[in-house]
Amino acid sequence: MDFADLNLGLAPHSMNRLYQAVSRLQENGKSILDLISGSAHAAGICFPEELLQEIFAQAIPRARRYRPDPLGQETAREAIARYYAGQGIDIPLRQILLTPGSSLSYLYCFRLLTDPGDEIICPIPSYPLFDLIARICNVELISYRLREEWNWGIDLDYLESRLTTRTKAMVLISPHNPTGMVASFGELAQLAEIALRHNLPIISDEVFSEFLFPGGVLPRLAATKAPLVFTLNGFSKMFALPGMKLGWIAVNGDPEKVSHALETLELMSDTFLPVNEMVQFCVPEVLSRGRLFLEDYRSRVEHCRDLALDLLSDLGEVQFVPPAGGFYLTLRSKDPEPRWEDETLVLRLLETRQVLLHPGFFYDLPPAHLVMTFVQAPLRLQEGLAAIREVLRETLEQADKFQ
Repeated sequence: MDFADLNLGLAPHSMNRLYQAVSRLQENGKSILDLISGSAHAAGICFPEELLQEIFAQAIPRARRYRPDPLGQETAREAIARYYAGQGIDIPLRQILLTPGSSLSYLYCFRLLTDPGDEIICPIPSYPLFDLIARICNVELISYRLREEWNWGIDLDYLESRLTTRTKAMVLISPHNPTGMVASFGELAQLAEIALRHNLPIISDEVFSEFLFPGGVLPRLAATKAPLVFTLNGFSKMFALPGMKLGWIAVNGDPEKVSHALETLELMSDTFLPVNEMVQFCVPEVLSRGRLFLEDYRSRVEHCRDLALDLLSDLGEVQFVPPAGGFYLTLRSKDPEPRWEDETLVLRLLETRQVLLHPGFFYDLPPAHLVMTFVQAPLRLQEGLAAIREVLRETLEQADKFQ
């Protein structure tokens, strides 16, 4: 019996050396300090349980009778429209589609915008999720660069040079995972101009939108003149509620393009009706009553970020661009000719200190890069960064012996 070969060319956790080592350690009863998951729960940040119980209790009577809407329950979409209106963005509820999270939002958008063999242009550094979604959709990913020497700014000239007649959409992630880059208003205006020149839609991933350093207003593609924008967000990062599996796609731009896109998205969603009805009826209350929690959550994430930057600032072996948003940062060797190799170092860190980071090549970064989250309980974060310091020192001492 034959099955589709979706794994070809990919390195899922079960197949690469790092996660083979993770499995061995766990089988031997070792506890691993995970500095890559980016789960707020690891830092002890959880949506208040009593409040969540109240919200679900209020949703029960409304969800008891099953009357689905392919776009999502109107009361939920109204609340999301109000969320954007409060930030000066006009996206009517009829232009919002609920999904069970951003991964499926990407799948919907990729499938909506492409036929097999078409291209979608995504940033590098990239996130491994896109590879598998593109493979499922029979789409080819091409890349545009975020320039580390520009504080991970978008190389817009290079992006435009990469477009072909097969390019059907662009992807923007801001705040960006794993670099922490936040695209500026100027960059977004130029990106919108490119989209207009080539008549291309843009998929704008804003799942870290509530986490900016310092705080302020997130520059949004939805506020530009781009011809068609699909804004992705959800409750996983925004309210530390990944288990609710609630996301959305907000569509805006040229009215005719928006209408056509929504017709097809509605048909896709109507085929599966994948969003839990109980969760949908919780949306207005989470957005309204969860604001105090979100303020505290932001403050705690910023504290973790500042702690990580303080602890890393005197680590002479690496340098980094301070993240302007999100939960992640990217480290790299200070040496023009690095004396350590990223996969070897993260394996040594894991096997000798039981601390998990990712090597840069997981994200298409050049050699001698490391990727980590700073969202972790402060004492555990200090422990993990101390381990990185020790292993880097040991690695460099060993390299010097062989020179």
